[in-house]
This record gives sequence, C-alpha cells and structure tokens, in this order.
Amino acid sequence: MRKLRMEVAGMTCDSCNLHVARALERAGAREVAADWRKGEAVFVAGEEVGLDRLAEAVRDSGYGPGRVERLETGAWRADRAGASEYDLLVIGAGSAAFAAAIRARDQGARVALVEHGTVGGTCVNVGCVPSKALLRAGEVYFQAGHQDFAGVQTSAGKVDLAALVAQKDELVGAMRQQKYLDLVDAYGFELIPGHAEFAGPDTVSVDGRTITAGAYLVATGASPAVPPIEGLPDAGYLTSTTALDLRELPASMAVIGANAIGLELGQLFVHLGTKVLFFDVLERIAPFEEPEVSEALTAILRGQGAEVYAPARIVKVRAAAGKRVVHAEVEGALREFPVEQVLVATGRTPNTSGMGVGLETAGVELDRRGAIVVDEHLRTTNPRIFAAGDCTTAPQFVYVSAYEGNLAAENALNGASRTVDLRALPRVTFTSPQIASAGLTEARARSEARDVKTSVLPLSAVPRAIVNRETRGLIKMVADASTDELLGVSILGEAAGEVIQAGVLAIKFRLTVKEVAETFHPYLTIAEGLKLAAQTFSKDVAMLSCCAA
Repeated sequence: MRKLRMEVAGMTCDSCNLHVARALERAGAREVAADWRKGEAVFVAGEEVGLDRLAEAVRDSGYGPGRVERLETGAWRADRAGASEYDLLVIGAGSAAFAAAIRARDQGARVALVEHGTVGGTCVNVGCVPSKALLRAGEVYFQAGHQDFAGVQTSAGKVDLAALVAQKDELVGAMRQQKYLDLVDAYGFELIPGHAEFAGPDTVSVDGRTITAGAYLVATGASPAVPPIEGLPDAGYLTSTTALDLRELPASMAVIGANAIGLELGQLFVHLGTKVLFFDVLERIAPFEEPEVSEALTAILRGQGAEVYAPARIVKVRAAAGKRVVHAEVEGALREFPVEQVLVATGRTPNTSGMGVGLETAGVELDRRGAIVVDEHLRTTNPRIFAAGDCTTAPQFVYVSAYEGNLAAENALNGASRTVDLRALPRVTFTSPQIASAGLTEARARSEARDVKTSVLPLSAVPRAIVNRETRGLIKMVADASTDELLGVSILGEAAGEVIQAGVLAIKFRLTVKEVAETFHPYLTIAEGLKLAAQTFSKDVAMLSCCAA
C-alpha cells in the first residue's frame, strides 16, 4: 500500500472535502483525508490503483487534480546500506549539509561531510549573521542622528569601523562553534577535511582517498558573481564578502547591483556616513518586488542622501588619482562617477566549477549558470546523487537550503517520495525599512493567467506606524478575483520581516481576503496593517474608527 498526497484545486468548503473524499474512495483509495484549506487530499492506495484513475475521479467530481506525492511511511533501515563505507556522503558543510546530516543521523544512517574550506557555509561566516549584525549597528547609528520625537536629544559620534568589524567577527566565531562544529560530535557524523570530486558515477575522491556511499548529496553553496566589466579587475572592487571586512569607512562607494544584497550593504554604508551610488541594469531597484515597493524604497534611499540610477549600464571601471571611476550609461548618456570603493553585488554563482569535471564524470547535468539540475525530489540526473541549496537552481535563502538538505537526505535514504514545495516561501530584504514578501507578486500572478485583484495600503494608514513616526512604506495584497484567495503579500515597513509570517500562514492555508480581514489583529501593531490591507479591498479604511471590523 502507498500513502499519497494529491493537490486538489477548486475546494472551498467542508462540503468539498466530502465530495473529493468520496470520489477518491470510488476510485479505490482508502483512509482519505481531504482538506480544502490546504488544497490537498491524503490517502492510501494499493499499487494496482493507477494515478490516472484517481485523478480522473477527482476531475469528474468537479475539482482539479494536481501533483501527486508519495509519502514515506517507514523509517530507513540499516540493511538497505549495502557494503558502502557510508550510507550518505555530503559534499559541503553549510546549512543544507548540516540539515541533511542531522536528518540522516536521526534515522541511524552512517554519514560523513566533506569540506575543503570553513565549516558553516555562507550564512554564518560571510552572509546572514555578519551582515545583519553590521546592518543593525548601522541602523542604531543612523537613528541616533535622525529621530523625530520632540524633547528627546540624541547624537551620533564618529564610527570606529574596525571595532565594529572585530565585534562581528567574534559573534561569527561563536555561532560557527555553537551551531555547526559542536554538532559534529553531538550527532555523531564524520567531518572529512579536503576537496571532493566525483571519480565516477558512484565514487568520490577526497585528496586521493576513494570513498563510496549508498547515496551522495552535493551541497557546496554559492559565491559572489562578478560580471565581465572592462577594467574592473585592475581597478579593484569589493564583494559582499570583502565589504564586511573593511576596517576604514570609505568616503564614497558605487554599488553595482541593487537587489537584496546590494541594497542591504549599500544602505549599511549610507547609514554609517558614506556617500553611496546605486546602479542596476534593470528598470528599477528591488526589481523582483512589487513596483510600488521599488518606487517607495527609491524615495527613501534618496531621502537618506544616496543616488539611485536604474536602469544603468556599467560600461567600464578604471582607477584614476586614487579613486575608481565608474563609466555608466544613464538615460542614454555616458557619465563618469568617481568613487573611493566599488561594491559588486550582481548575484551569486553556484560553487560547482571546482568539481565540474567530476560532476560530468558522474553524469550530473548543470545548467548554463553552472547550477546543478535537480527534479522535484532534489535528485540529479544521476539517481544516486542528490543536490540541495545554493548550488542548485533553488532560491538562495538559508532556510530554503536547510529545508532542502533535510528533504534530500530523506529522499536519498528512503527513496524519492518527498517533493519541494515553495508556494508560500517568504523573502526578506533587511533594508531600513525592511522589504518582506510571500507568495505571488501581481506581475507573477498575471503571467500565470490568473484573474487577480489588488490592494495597496500606505503605512500612513496604520496607527502603529503613525505613533512610531515611521510611516514610510506600504502593504500590498494580491488575491484571486473569483475565489478571494490570498495569493501574495508584500510589505515595505518597520518589522516587515516579522509581520510577513502571518502572510505566509495565510497563503499556505489558502485563507481568503475576507478571512484575513475577520481575524483578530492586535491594535497598535504593524501586523494590524494586514487586516487593514485586507479591508481595503472593499472599504475606505480612512473612514473607519480604530479596530473597526
């Protein structure tokens, strides 16, 4: 017997649950549990019951059958391991790798991780942890010199960047030890130092040592991408890694690339007193967010003294008189921008080139960017090799890497049954104010031929923002015009990264806009803005009293 999960579209109530369950039972399913809020049905069916037959039954009952996923019902057993040295060999030692190792050890598997660099990967060493530590410091410093409350005097002195970076390094070292190195012995997996490369479809070589495993997981992460700009290597530049180690504050800086990384680090230096110029080749900064968010953030950055150029094409960079001169085409004219430092923040490239020949030998397909191609179970074109995290085509967030590492380990050990589901994935850009989004943007929803409706609520309509004297920003909601289901939420505002989780849950469990509006939201919180944004679909919230339903 198989335990299966089927996505089902069109269910809107408890009665729909009953109709779908009866349809599946008539087709041969047993123990059916349909859930219209989740948009799925979970059931048991024998091997003789075809998936086409089950889908047809659901379709005949008036609903839309979707993807079917097999759920694992039994734990991994040691007798599946065979004669290999390890049951799972993981290449890499970052968030995806450790999540996989922990999951595999929970099932009693023999696990080893291979790492040629620093344990912990991008997030704890050169990404999330150090950057957010510095971003918070920048926010505090900027707020000390820019606050709007009468009768309160604050001031900001000189920045000691070297001391700030030293404190950041101390934090990174402590978290690397506590959240990674200490776990090796705690869970009992092996950490092998060295450079791994596939010597064949089922063998790995680590600095001359041949290792075999029942299954393999590639979790090598990604590194800053540097575009081929004329003169850039000779002029010198910073990346998201090296910018975090500056000991002296530059007087001016050009940021090439104004998506999440460029915006975060660029604004950090704005807050610390550097004159910053943002450039992006696309039509607007934060190009993958809602256009209303991009427009509002552009105004905020300019109000803080930054210059923003989008679209702008960087032609070349040259060194001259102790500075770096950025030559950029802006509004059809070629202009020169002399700055002290250039920060390149044009994305990240998968760490696969160092083992590219080995991957080819193992029969693992790469895309044109060098990312490992995986299926919905995170299996590569070699059925014994899985991949997870930033070295694949997945969204490059640490929580996605950890989620995929966990999922890949289960599939590698138990047989591919779990599938990746990123439908309600949140994303946060830690600018000030923050950008946080989940689900579909309006443009993405329309590209999928959905009939949608939207609401845009300025933070000036949210009482907490008014009280805080911080009304810069907005909340935008995207909903299905026919079913009222909430499809996407975007927030630009203080604490947006905290508030978005309510939007994630609403999208995951397929709440309607009406249900969001009817849910309690505590007064004088930014989260109340979600209720107001939902009410905006049908009401003028400016004409409501406080907390009016």
